[in-house]
Amino acid sequence: MTGMTFTARPFLNRRLAEFGTTIFAEMSALAASTGSINLGQGFPDTDGPEEIREAAVRALRDGRGNQYPPGPGVPELRTAIAGHQARRYGLTVDPDTEVLVTAGATEAIAATLLALLEPGDEVVALEPYYDSYAACIAMAGATRVPVTLRPDPERSRFRLDLDELRAAVTDRTRLLLINTPHNPTGTVLTRAELTAIAELAVERNLLVVTDEVYEHLVFDDAEHIPLAPLPGMRERTVTISSAGKTFSFTGWKVGWLTAPPALVAAVRSAKQFLTYVSSGPFQYAIAEALRLPDSYFDGFRADLLRKRDLLADGLRAAGFEVYLPRGTYFITTDITPFGEKDAHTFCRTLPERTGVVAIPNSVFYDDREAGRTQVRFAFCKKDEVLTEAADRLRSLAS
Repeated sequence: MTGMTFTARPFLNRRLAEFGTTIFAEMSALAASTGSINLGQGFPDTDGPEEIREAAVRALRDGRGNQYPPGPGVPELRTAIAGHQARRYGLTVDPDTEVLVTAGATEAIAATLLALLEPGDEVVALEPYYDSYAACIAMAGATRVPVTLRPDPERSRFRLDLDELRAAVTDRTRLLLINTPHNPTGTVLTRAELTAIAELAVERNLLVVTDEVYEHLVFDDAEHIPLAPLPGMRERTVTISSAGKTFSFTGWKVGWLTAPPALVAAVRSAKQFLTYVSSGPFQYAIAEALRLPDSYFDGFRADLLRKRDLLADGLRAAGFEVYLPRGTYFITTDITPFGEKDAHTFCRTLPERTGVVAIPNSVFYDDREAGRTQVRFAFCKKDEVLTEAADRLRSLAS
């Protein structure tokens, strides 16, 4: 009996076929191959506090977390997360039933969307958005509905059109996906904007997932205000954060979410079939990190503010139009002053032209036209690296 011929079809399912390789992998590989300064992917080039690194070493040596930790996360970390929410925001969270530890915020987002969405549901998300949002919505079989943050050149910022947000909600909308402080634009939503979002969620009986991983990185007169404590939001909100951005240990992949017990139980049902558990010893270290005094968070923020201004000045000197971020550690720029019209092409050729790597914001939009001239730079680097990058980029102005 002769064997039947195997007829191949595309192996990647249709829901994910549009995404391809993440832009971060593409640009980081380009940085490595050209020896360029990588201001693309958002990771620091220095480690966080020495006492937190030593706490991880101590946990390893003491045998804490070297085997599978509890599915919801080690009790010490869940208690520390609850204490952080109470101390910073006055939000009472039960560490046993309302906290779930995840493999970074990315897994928290994935597990939440997989757990809470049905095929055909609509998710309203602010664009430009972190690229995993679109992929996770697609994996859940849902439909993303973007609401675009628009550049406001007069204020050198991006703004949310609340009327556009309201108009995007339909009878099929299940969930609002909110990110503040916002990556990549650096927008920090105001109390008035968040109140309007909360009122819309209550009126239309929507779930809200809020990505707050940059909660401690706000500048100037901006204030991070979580959605969960606002009227009517406690019972419908999943709040996501992580340790990587706040403590500069991005490789540890320790994230978490807080929500009412029923929502946590739902998300845990999905999470258990993703990583199940992760980062055992690091969880104990992050529990100690969350108990650091306010002076750590204040100093960290002040250091990033100085770096922001250092790079922003360099980018302006090089000829970029700069949108000064009020949060995160990214600066969005516009390349129109160079006569350039395509950010992706600009970023692919930038390493050869200047020895610097950046990220094209166009990949974070459904409406690629809206972000086609926007380029993002990370400023979570050493001062000398930012200075050298700015010097190299000045060749664009010559």
